[in-house]
Amino acid sequence: MRFYSTNRPDFTVSAEEALFHSMPQDKGLYMPTPLPRLPIEFFERIAGQSLADIGFEVSKALFGDEISVADLETITHQAFTFDTPVIELESGKVGVLELFHGPSLAFKDVGARYMASLMSYFSRQSEQEIHILVATSGDTGGAVAMGFHNVPGVRVSVLYPSGRVSDLQEKQLTTLGGNIQAFEVDGSFDDCQAIVKQAFIDPELNKNLSLSSANSINIFRLIPQGFYYVRAYGQVRHYGKPIVFSTPSGNFGNLSAGVMVQQMGLPITHFVASTNANHIVPTYLQTGSYIPKPSIATISNAMDVGNPSNFVRLSHLYGDDYDNLVQNISGYFYDDDQTRLGMQAIYNQYGYVACPHTAIGIMGIQDYLSECKQDAVGIALATAHPSKFKPLVEEVLGKPVEVPERLSVLSTRTKSSICIPADYEAFRESLLQTVSY
Repeated sequence: MRFYSTNRPDFTVSAEEALFHSMPQDKGLYMPTPLPRLPIEFFERIAGQSLADIGFEVSKALFGDEISVADLETITHQAFTFDTPVIELESGKVGVLELFHGPSLAFKDVGARYMASLMSYFSRQSEQEIHILVATSGDTGGAVAMGFHNVPGVRVSVLYPSGRVSDLQEKQLTTLGGNIQAFEVDGSFDDCQAIVKQAFIDPELNKNLSLSSANSINIFRLIPQGFYYVRAYGQVRHYGKPIVFSTPSGNFGNLSAGVMVQQMGLPITHFVASTNANHIVPTYLQTGSYIPKPSIATISNAMDVGNPSNFVRLSHLYGDDYDNLVQNISGYFYDDDQTRLGMQAIYNQYGYVACPHTAIGIMGIQDYLSECKQDAVGIALATAHPSKFKPLVEEVLGKPVEVPERLSVLSTRTKSSICIPADYEAFRESLLQTVSY
């Protein structure tokens, strides 16, 4: 498997190059080539397979002989020590794909742990330390920090917007220590993301540090996220109905991952892009005009993205053809008041406690199925455990939310972060002061 830049399809690099140097110098994004087509027989026999089993099978198709079968099995089963179950809210009609059973209680665990396993595999052949830069609007940083904590030969710097992540999300970013350093940015997620992107095209910084990214600009964050769409299909295919996925979306890596496995043969009928007040892509789907804007702070903070990096990939997967894209993806968006009402309605109707992001996903699939009048199975991605937004969820539902032990232990730990303005040079100076090379 090779990888090309969306800005230069005629030039390709190896999987190792795309993994460790996640952003091409031409400022494009890497895409895999060729994208293998999995046989229909594969999807017909996956009903009882775990996420690790499915990840192993899909990885074999992607990597071919580049990584041995034995090593791929180790990589996938080391990464996926948890599963991603579909919980049915209405039998044969609406379900949620729970993606929060990993260490950080968020869907980002899937991509982060797969990346960590791959980097560990490749770095055994080199003595050079890898420095990962990651911008987070909430869950990515925690998943990456926990996935890479104390991994030999890897140092991680996490940039997050001050005051725009939940208390427990911030604890996940700022209390691990060791090889994890948090930078608290006086700005938005878009500011954090812009700083990280600029670092990757800074020749002097890249000369001194071997930089890589664990954001969804890294194609190996996206690839494993496709595995749980396949796992979900295996759990509901027995209904014999069309299957529609609703993906709560911010940077649009998660939705792009679903489209990739659809193009590899997964029988997905349609996608719903469900967003908060940062509705750049839903507006594009309705009007054909893509107009990035400064992000708006919302209660579903992990989706507060005003200029989604992965829109380029999403459009590219459809040949940059607007008509083709809108035939396959519908967009819905909800403001904070609608999200609160949705969280309450979901609990009243189903007895299901949803974080604000998951609620937006469920509302999106409900609205789509209501409008399309199709007898389909709708699956909303449940992207984070509700306890990560405990104060909000308890306020909305008027009931206590239990915090799993692996998260509750963080509440007593001391925060440690470096505060910087939303300025690249300030970050660059602080970064170099923290790193010896």
